Amino acid sequence: MENNKLVILKSKFDEIVHLTEDGIEFWLARELQPLLGYSEWRNFENAIKKAKEACSNSKFNIFDHFVDVNKMVKAGVAIKPVLDYQLTRYACYLIAQNGDPKKEEVAFAQSYFAVQTRKLELIEERMKYLQRVEARDRLKLSEKRLSQNIYERGVDEKGFGRIRSKGDQALFGGQTTKNMKDKLGIKDNRALADFLPTVTIAAKNLATEMTNYNVEEKDLYGENPITTEHIQNNTSVRDMLVHRGIKPETLPASEDMKKIERKLNKTDKKLAETSGKLNKKDIKKGI
Repeated sequence: MENNKLVILKSKFDEIVHLTEDGIEFWLARELQPLLGYSEWRNFENAIKKAKEACSNSKFNIFDHFVDVNKMVKAGVAIKPVLDYQLTRYACYLIAQNGDPKKEEVAFAQSYFAVQTRKLELIEERMKYLQRVEARDRLKLSEKRLSQNIYERGVDEKGFGRIRSKGDQALFGGQTTKNMKDKLGIKDNRALADFLPTVTIAAKNLATEMTNYNVEEKDLYGENPITTEHIQNNTSVRDMLVHRGIKPETLPASEDMKKIERKLNKTDKKLAETSGKLNKKDIKKGI
C-alpha cells in the first residue's frame, strides 16, 4: 500500500478515537463501520457478534471490551435512540479480523488496532509482516494441493521433493534449493521459503498454482511430465520477474518466518490485557 494512502487511512481512524475519564481509548461502532467498508449496519453488527464470540473464546470478559450504548439520532422530525457500541482497541481488532483483508481499509485496521502506538512506521511494519505470513500460508496450501495431485498421479513423496527442487532451480536461475540455502545461511532442516522475501514467495506460489491447474486440466500423469510442467511454469514466472528487474537469486534473505509469527502472536496475546477495560462508569458518560 502506498505511503500516502496509509497516512490518509491513519488520519481517518485517529479522528474517531475517544477517551474515557481514565484515559482508556475507545471507538464507537457506528463511526467505525464506514471506515471498515460496511455499508449496512446489520452486516457490521454480525461482525461485532463474531468478534464477541472470539473474545469469549479467548477467555476475556465481553463486557470489558464491548459496551452497549444508546445514541440519539434524528429520524425525520423525531429524535430516537439507536443501538451503538463502545469498543476497546482489542474489540476493534477482533472486528477487523472478521473483515476481508483484501480490502485496504481492513488490512490497515488489523495492524492499526494491534499496535499499541499510533506511529505509522510500526503499523506499516506489521502490515508487511502480515503480507509475508499470508503469502507463506498461500504457498503452503498450493504445495499441499500439488503434493496431493501428484500422489494421485503415481508420484511418491520423494518424487514430489524432486519436482519442487527442479522448480526452484528454474526460478532461481540454475541455483538449486541447497545452493540458495547455503547462500542465504539457512539450516538444512529449515524451509527455504521461510526466509524468502514476499515477492519470491508469491512467485513460487504462482508457479505452483499454475502447475496445479495444468496437472488437473491436462490430466498429467507420472513424475516426468509433471516435472516438465513445473519447470516451465517456474521459468515463465522467472522471465516475468527478470523483465521487471527482479532476479530472485540475488535478493537478500528476509527475517525468519517463525520469528515473525512469534512476534505477531505475542502482540495479539498482550492486546486484550493492555487495551484497557470499559466499565459502568464509562457507560454513564454517554456520547
